[in-house]
Amino acid sequence: MAAPHAAVGVEGGSSEPGVILSDSSAADTKRPQFGTRFLTDPRQVFQHNAWDNVEWTEEQETAAKKKVSENSQPLPTEKQEEYDSRANEYWNDFYTIHENRFFKDRHWLFTEFPELAPRCSLNHESHPGVCGTDDVQQNGLDEEQCSEAASLPHTDGDFPGSSATYRILEVGCGVGNTVFPILKTNNDPGLFVYCCDFSSTAVELVKTNPEYDPGRCFAFVHDLSDVEANYPIPSGSLDVIVLIFVLSALHPNKMQASISRLASLLKPGGVILLRDYGRYDMAQLRFKKGRCLSENFYVRGDGTRVYFFTQDELHELFVGAGLEKVQNLVDRRLQVNRGKQLTMYRVWIQCKYRRALVQPS
Repeated sequence: MAAPHAAVGVEGGSSEPGVILSDSSAADTKRPQFGTRFLTDPRQVFQHNAWDNVEWTEEQETAAKKKVSENSQPLPTEKQEEYDSRANEYWNDFYTIHENRFFKDRHWLFTEFPELAPRCSLNHESHPGVCGTDDVQQNGLDEEQCSEAASLPHTDGDFPGSSATYRILEVGCGVGNTVFPILKTNNDPGLFVYCCDFSSTAVELVKTNPEYDPGRCFAFVHDLSDVEANYPIPSGSLDVIVLIFVLSALHPNKMQASISRLASLLKPGGVILLRDYGRYDMAQLRFKKGRCLSENFYVRGDGTRVYFFTQDELHELFVGAGLEKVQNLVDRRLQVNRGKQLTMYRVWIQCKYRRALVQPS
């Protein structure tokens, strides 16, 4: 359906996603759908604050493509290079201004990513009863694979969390709105969570949070796009890597190498979980002329950058890193401002890609 009014506001806003997802592949349509509020009568659009799994009309998609095309003239090369070289400065300024007030804790994480909850580990000792459950199907592991993964030796060595039996890394942790819900929800004694961010200001805010526990968590500064920068974690040691609205902040030319480096940190059977901006999301359509860096890549007013993906683009990135698809979903959600009679169409993409248990020679 077409929007009664197009919402306007700050360019490139970063509202949190909902939880209802749809997929283009038949295999993934068996996944349980958590949203239950569907708009069947357009006249009732302002009866609720949000609607799930909203299908776009051909007219609406054509209008979105036209809007993007009109504002796609890229900035001069020297301006693009400036935003790239000063990216750290812009993100530090962002967190200095907003601190921990900008984001809300992502409690939807455990609905969309049960791999972050205790019962979904590949390790039988600290997570009994995993194999043979519906969660195994969601993780893309059958009973035989789950048993094989549990028998794999754990990485030992002198590094933070070396004695842990289940290791999670969040890249682009911001002020901890993913990390702290994980630490509060997952009480597995074998759990250790790593988190890093490009911004030293953000990492310092994580470390000074009263809920930060050095015995269960290690926060560090890291530039995802710097292929020369080492992670404080050995290759093949992570069970889960989380990327929540972070890959889109990288220059498109740096995405493949960044994902490939992350993939090497996974154990066989380990997964990367991603949620990020989809093509023609409201945030993309809000950008005015003079904000485009390259095709579907923009700079916000505060100097931070954002890219808007298609499912195929993300699939190619992960497969190019040697990972297998578990899930690749598109979330189309209609958010409503009933007071101002505005509708806001959000588009996010959610992915899960796994490192194969048996690596090709």
